[in-house]
Amino acid sequence: MPIHSDVPAGDLARLRIDRDAAPRRPWLLWSAIAVIATAAVIGYPTLREYVDARRAPEVEVVRATQIATPAGAEPSMLPVLVATGYVVARHSSDVGVKTGGRLAILKFEEGTRVRKGEVIAEIEHADIAAQLEAARRAVAEAEAQRAQTIAARDEDRRNVDRQRALAKDGITTTQALTAAESALAVSDARVTSAEAAIASARARVKVAEEALENTYVRAPFDGVVIKKRAEVGETVSPFGVAGQATREGGAIATIADLAELEVQTEVSENGVAKLTGAMPAEVKLQAYQDRVYKARLRQIFPSADRAKSIVEVRVSILDADAFVKPEMTASVTFQEQPTGRTPQGAAATTQAVLIPKRAISVQNDRPTVWVVTGGIAARRPVTLGAERLDQVEVKSGVLPGEALIVNAPPALADKARVRIKGS
Repeated sequence: MPIHSDVPAGDLARLRIDRDAAPRRPWLLWSAIAVIATAAVIGYPTLREYVDARRAPEVEVVRATQIATPAGAEPSMLPVLVATGYVVARHSSDVGVKTGGRLAILKFEEGTRVRKGEVIAEIEHADIAAQLEAARRAVAEAEAQRAQTIAARDEDRRNVDRQRALAKDGITTTQALTAAESALAVSDARVTSAEAAIASARARVKVAEEALENTYVRAPFDGVVIKKRAEVGETVSPFGVAGQATREGGAIATIADLAELEVQTEVSENGVAKLTGAMPAEVKLQAYQDRVYKARLRQIFPSADRAKSIVEVRVSILDADAFVKPEMTASVTFQEQPTGRTPQGAAATTQAVLIPKRAISVQNDRPTVWVVTGGIAARRPVTLGAERLDQVEVKSGVLPGEALIVNAPPALADKARVRIKGS
């Protein structure tokens, strides 16, 4: 019990005990110390694990993806190469004139549909039409001349026949018969000359008709006028005129067959080896990114551009619609069907596992990846397949859905603890 004193220290007789004071409990202090020590012992591993986890390097991970298509379904395609280019018509022509002159009539505007052989423009041709009329009248005149010479020849032939009959009876002289025969020969020559004159006149008609036809501009095939290059009243020439681009020559319109559109693109020499004949592809227009068109590789040009180290490639658009227009910018994604094995007895499938190229590192000249499981990074060798743009096919070593480190830190050790970025 505590002893209280309100007297000087030397007066021991006056000391007393305060029996109402609370008793002291020293065991509480020791109990608290014991609890703290026990908590420290129990929590130390967890605390150390937390500290180690915070000190671990932070890494970015991606998941390995698998593309699989069941038997009978349309196969999923894997991208192989992407190229950009422009939409062009497979059949396109700068339609020009055959003869020079002033445009009198234009029967088209941009967007006009034309049929093969249809007259789309005319050049002033009054003088040529007059020449044609004169040539036709010359034919008529020559034919009339031939008719006269034929009539004269027939009369001379009858006269010869009479003279021969008279000479047989001794009534006429040999001189008269000879004169009649000479006149018939002259008549035959005149008929031949008249027929030649007719042929010459008809030839002149043909020349005039061709000259007149050359003043008409006709569509070379069914298509649509995509560019108008001249106006009524302009003077045009097969070789172009002042102020007209040299490449246009005497073109007055550009006609394209919009039923067959394709993408003209260029592929680097290193990428050509990834392309195969009639390879499937997808086309996207820069103007309509939400629209995807089916396409197929039509042609790889037989020569390359040595200055640019590229090869021109043409890709046919199979389902083009009204949104696809010539000269639009387009991107082409060349594709191929994935290949893979199916377990015996299972339904046939086509499958492939893809990982980003950034997840691959090289150790001892062998490709490896870092697989993260439970916060632990483990190095694992892999067998790689074909490249797919920024991804590569993995034939073995990685399972679909596994987390892979991309751009792994150089000092990362095998079985080391890591922190996943964003978690």
